[in-house]
Amino acid sequence: MLAKVSSFGLKGIEGFPVDVETDITNGLPHFDVVGLADTAIKESKERVRSAIRNSGYEYPIKRITINLAPADVKKEGAIYDLAMAVAIISLNKDSKLKAIEDYCYIGELSLDGQVKKVKGVLPLLISARNFGYKRFIIPYDNALEASFIEGLEVYPVKSLIECIDFLEGKETLEKVKIGDYQKEIKSHVNGLDFCHVKGQARAKRALEIAAAGGHNVIMIGPPGSGKSMLAKCFPSILPDMSFEEALEVTKIHSVSGELDLKKGIVSCRPFRSPHHTASTVSLTGGGNGSKPGEISLAHNGVLFLDEMPEYSRHTIETLRQPLEDGVITVARANATISYPANFMLIASMNPCPCGNFGSKLKECTCTPNQIHKYLAKLSGPIMDRIDIHIEVDNVTYEDLKSNSEEEKS
Repeated sequence: MLAKVSSFGLKGIEGFPVDVETDITNGLPHFDVVGLADTAIKESKERVRSAIRNSGYEYPIKRITINLAPADVKKEGAIYDLAMAVAIISLNKDSKLKAIEDYCYIGELSLDGQVKKVKGVLPLLISARNFGYKRFIIPYDNALEASFIEGLEVYPVKSLIECIDFLEGKETLEKVKIGDYQKEIKSHVNGLDFCHVKGQARAKRALEIAAAGGHNVIMIGPPGSGKSMLAKCFPSILPDMSFEEALEVTKIHSVSGELDLKKGIVSCRPFRSPHHTASTVSLTGGGNGSKPGEISLAHNGVLFLDEMPEYSRHTIETLRQPLEDGVITVARANATISYPANFMLIASMNPCPCGNFGSKLKECTCTPNQIHKYLAKLSGPIMDRIDIHIEVDNVTYEDLKSNSEEEKS
């Protein structure tokens, strides 16, 4: 007996169709999954077996073989659990499932048959729509994420029982309604505002120019002058993202597992501030599954590197290509994937190791050789890609105690 249902796989932020072909024959009880499946998929046989039994359905004591086609493309994650379970149940002799091939199934199963959320639903659905797929059954927790894609019939389910009852015609499911992106934008609350920063009128003016022209910025000044505060306030003067920009950003955050499922879409511009000990892979992307890095998560937003010379030179040099092209290509042994990385770089640094060179309030204790060695940590090509260099001095006591209101973002 053979059954075939549709699912979708993910490579980077692009999806590809996967046929879950299930064959059940007489023989010694055995469950095997073939088709370049990773460990999470290999383990799915235990999840699927327990989910079927604990949901009250008959599990065939026979030889079960599942092929994930195309068999020459690597498959990752637990998103095929639901498709496997539906295919197996459809082959039971008393099955009443109707038109299972009309739907595309995405979801992970728990041992009690609950359908759990998965990563990357938004890019999967967008790619599936481009391939001509129209009807989907997905986890209930991913419903908001799916609500911002038009032209699809998406049915969220909480459990395997709910899914099977729907396919048998015993129960009706409500389709996901189209979300209102403008409502999400209006619900923004900016935590930091330029009115919270005392003084630094020249630095604020430079950041306004940077926001207007999309320029990269480096702020050079002593510790405590407000460089980090200025950078954190910077997103509050950036324009709202268009719906197309928001979808691009959401695809990246969905794949990386950082999407807030209560909102379903990233409606405010990202602000990423990795620690100076961050590795090259965490910044550019890679690792298991060639996941997006910090520079891709900052797409259409801001990447803030505080104390930029403290980052390793090799890590900083990896920014050259993304700053030039707006794209990062992650080339690894198992995959080569391109992620969008069109971000604004805001960096800060001290003028010398002690931080007081050029300060009006404190005296610098560094030698010329120490200053030269410190500044040489940033190469010429990197500094050439930063359009605006701002000198930020310490804020005076008079500015700090002033009661005058600063200009709001």
